[in-house]
Amino acid sequence: MSEGLTMWWQGRSLREQRLLIVMSVLIAVVIGWLLIVRPLSDALDEAKRRHGEAIVALADARARAEAAGQVQGRPAVAAPLPIDSLITRTASEAGFANARVTAQGPSAAIVAIEAGRPQALFTWLSVLEGQGVRVRLLRARVNPDRTLTFEATLGAGEGR
Repeated sequence: MSEGLTMWWQGRSLREQRLLIVMSVLIAVVIGWLLIVRPLSDALDEAKRRHGEAIVALADARARAEAAGQVQGRPAVAAPLPIDSLITRTASEAGFANARVTAQGPSAAIVAIEAGRPQALFTWLSVLEGQGVRVRLLRARVNPDRTLTFEATLGAGEGR
């Protein structure tokens, strides 16, 4: 069989041999793409989706735990000053590493988040309210990927 293949190959012109080599390389690239790259890409997308769901579930669980503590008669605590460090820390814990926090004095701050899931954002806000932080101003816009662009002015004490 090898001898027959060799005779067939030698019966091709140099141009045909080159075209067959190029065709074989292209077929190998397509098969590699379909068998290796696409499955890995799909697995990465699925992992990112599950990670996002886990962040939302974690924020929800923390908010429920905080709410359960308040229902049991724990008094609400005043927000520690300066408030911007509390907001930065809790935003990071809630999964909003991209949050931009700008201090507006020791008892107020502006926070901006480019993309956040609505459930996680509002759960995070309820956790902050349990720590004595009040929402003074809130602006949210829906992004095409079902997340929110979020900007809020937060302060210690009573909200308006």
